[in-house]
Amino acid sequence: MENIEIERKFLVKEIPDNLNNFEKTDMTQGYLNTAPVVRIRRENDDYVLTYKGSGLLSHSEYNLPLNEESFNHLLKKCDGIIISKTRYKIPIKNDLVAELDIFKGELESLTLVEVEFKSIDEAKSFIPPSWFGEDVTSDKRYHNSYISRYGI
Repeated sequence: MENIEIERKFLVKEIPDNLNNFEKTDMTQGYLNTAPVVRIRRENDDYVLTYKGSGLLSHSEYNLPLNEESFNHLLKKCDGIIISKTRYKIPIKNDLVAELDIFKGELESLTLVEVEFKSIDEAKSFIPPSWFGEDVTSDKRYHNSYISRYGI
């Protein structure tokens, strides 16, 4: 199923203290291709293959379900760094959700936060909370597909 994803991405100035109060998902993901992006991801016990169209602030995205066996088979075919991270979903003002990604392994020094929006206008008018750092939405070095190829 296709949807249009509109999101902004930020570095993190300060990690909130009360992370245990929020929904968390452990993720493992790898990239079969980065141009266009073809990614596989495990989210807790769910598995998905995703195709992402081009675009930084807004892009098309198709998600297809996988089973564990297919995920493990495809994971061996992924190039570059296999990304492991924990994602916390933190409610913020205007009924938005900050998705805080704390990376693990060789990427453990990296922490990013993303917010998805219903419209480009909403994304452009967003004022980030004080714990957000620099806006890196337009910096390809902070896209997971880039990180999987080149690290940080």
